[in-house]
Amino acid sequence: MNQSDLKVTGIDFLKQQNEELHHTSEFVTPRLVVRRGQPFVVSLSLSRAHSAGDQLHIHLSVGAQPLQSQETLVIIPVTQSAVAQGWSARIIQTSGQKCEVEVRTAPNAAVGQYSFKVKIGEDYLYSPEDSNIYVLFNPWCEGDGVYLPDEEARKEYVINDTGYIYVGSANDITGKPWNFGQFEENMLDCCLFLLDKKGLKQVARKEPARVARAMAAVVNANDENGVLCGNWSGDYSDGTPPVHWTGSLAILQEYHKSRKPVCYGQCWVFSGVLTTVMRCLGIPTRSVTNFCSAHDTQGNLTIDIYLDQRGQRLDITTDSIWNFHVWNDVWMKRPDLPEGYDGWQALDATPQEKSEGVHQCGPSALKAIKNGEVYLAHDTKFVFAEVNADRIIWLVKDPVREPEKMIRLREHRSAVGKNISTKAVGKDMRQDITMEYKFAEGTPEERKAVERALAVSRPDVPFPTTPTVQVGFESRNAVRLGTPVTLCISLSNSSSRDQTISLTASCQLQTYDGKNVATIKVLKQEVTVQAKSSTAVPIEVEAAEYLQHLSVVNDDLLVRVTAVSKTKESSSISVDDATLAFKYPPITVDMPETAKIGEPFTCTYTFKNDIGIAMDNCKLHVEGLGLFRHETFNEGNIRAGGIFRSKVICTPTRSGERKIIAKITSDQINGINAEKSIVIS
Repeated sequence: MNQSDLKVTGIDFLKQQNEELHHTSEFVTPRLVVRRGQPFVVSLSLSRAHSAGDQLHIHLSVGAQPLQSQETLVIIPVTQSAVAQGWSARIIQTSGQKCEVEVRTAPNAAVGQYSFKVKIGEDYLYSPEDSNIYVLFNPWCEGDGVYLPDEEARKEYVINDTGYIYVGSANDITGKPWNFGQFEENMLDCCLFLLDKKGLKQVARKEPARVARAMAAVVNANDENGVLCGNWSGDYSDGTPPVHWTGSLAILQEYHKSRKPVCYGQCWVFSGVLTTVMRCLGIPTRSVTNFCSAHDTQGNLTIDIYLDQRGQRLDITTDSIWNFHVWNDVWMKRPDLPEGYDGWQALDATPQEKSEGVHQCGPSALKAIKNGEVYLAHDTKFVFAEVNADRIIWLVKDPVREPEKMIRLREHRSAVGKNISTKAVGKDMRQDITMEYKFAEGTPEERKAVERALAVSRPDVPFPTTPTVQVGFESRNAVRLGTPVTLCISLSNSSSRDQTISLTASCQLQTYDGKNVATIKVLKQEVTVQAKSSTAVPIEVEAAEYLQHLSVVNDDLLVRVTAVSKTKESSSISVDDATLAFKYPPITVDMPETAKIGEPFTCTYTFKNDIGIAMDNCKLHVEGLGLFRHETFNEGNIRAGGIFRSKVICTPTRSGERKIIAKITSDQINGINAEKSIVIS
């Protein structure tokens, strides 16, 4: 039989069948999406029945200039028998003029959009009208560098398209609901466009560590006009305030459409977007929050905090401790490092410091961070400082006339890297992963890791003697917005004599990254503390004293209280601080527990303003993946005690458990969130 009379008349990529096996059926795209290292089946329609002498080849190519030498052009002979691994194609069934071919990509294939063509003999090459398929990383394939052996973990870190990003303070942690939306329309094309924009060569897209580092650079817009502009000024009038976003989808779709950076993001937004793009490409990813997170701009693994005599912070250094900072962990092998550093790697897209000339951070192996092996790539020293730096507090007696004269009050070795948090696998709960990043504070292992990171002994700096009276706080509970801020400062006298204390306390409203917005209370008091005893000094800030400052910046705010005590007789000084988060009034969400695809249902949102002041320019933001697109309702000005109610008609398009996220923003407050689940059949 003459081979020249054999032609391909069509290709059926068997999208539904293949995508169920490849865990890609959630992607909203007409093209086939498969994972590397795993076979998929295509059905060829031929001009006649296939015979044993027919020579068929599958052509797979990716990128603008595909080359066989780099395996960006792969020509696979179609055989009758299976090949154990690597690129292969075999006939598994023929029926008349139909021929089913099982195609297997290599487990280290470059991820991307491949052109799929069929060659017969020497001269005939068939290309269907839309010949493109997507090939992604495969956590289900043992030969892939992102292989994750636990099925529940794969569902959480690759398949789950909703989750939580943890915010607040170390003493009051709140889960912010977030829609990742990695399977939604245009997400795959947007991710591949980002890798193109970064200029990552096709051959480099075989390696998850290089893809991860590229994404950490291009999710922010600082160097290459990437996805998101950062803004910590409090003024977002020419864009969207970071606290308004409910998920990554609106950001990435806007960027995909305009090809221009989206305004604005802060750390949790950068992390949410990075989770989306990494899960979209198939790399297991989680958003991680580090409470009391150090930003060490000097690279000396210490954070210097300067106070005046009222306990107010001075703007002397660029070092800072953020109430929290959010980054990501990605799961992968690290063949570029010595053996033993596979697994979770820290990755950060928030533009803080430059690395190799670009605002990017990671991937850095958690094992290296924990052990203080800061010489290992990438940016391990910076991440180590975020979770391990020592905080040193200085008192500047006269900041105006003699700013160089200061007293070193305290070295706090356990002030940073607290309650490192991520969403638990398979549960809507917080998981504490601090021990994955560091040894327990104060243990020999922890100090050894710090000394290893320093590589040299710490210089011998004299400290004042331990104060006879120590200042502290009896409680650090969250404050319901609209009620007074109340807490007690404790003064503990360890000496055998009564001590007279000059106590100063300063209460300030701050943004999450530690910037002062307003001083809302200053307390000065002389207190006598009896020998071998403690005294409690209450401090209270009326609601009116802080509510008037809420609209100064369009950010969620916290209260930081700093107390400084000075013993009159010996002039010894003690200092401590506490951070208090606000609790917000709830949104009530009413909707059915179940619904069916294509059948509308109503979701009702009800909110009562009980914070004691009007909420101006109030908006309700709602989003439900697989239910409806992001919508914003202008609710106007809501007076104190006022109530609003809004309804959304939802028509489900996808089955399974779906979540609706709601957020209320206003000129005064933004931290009001709610979510509710519904099962769609």
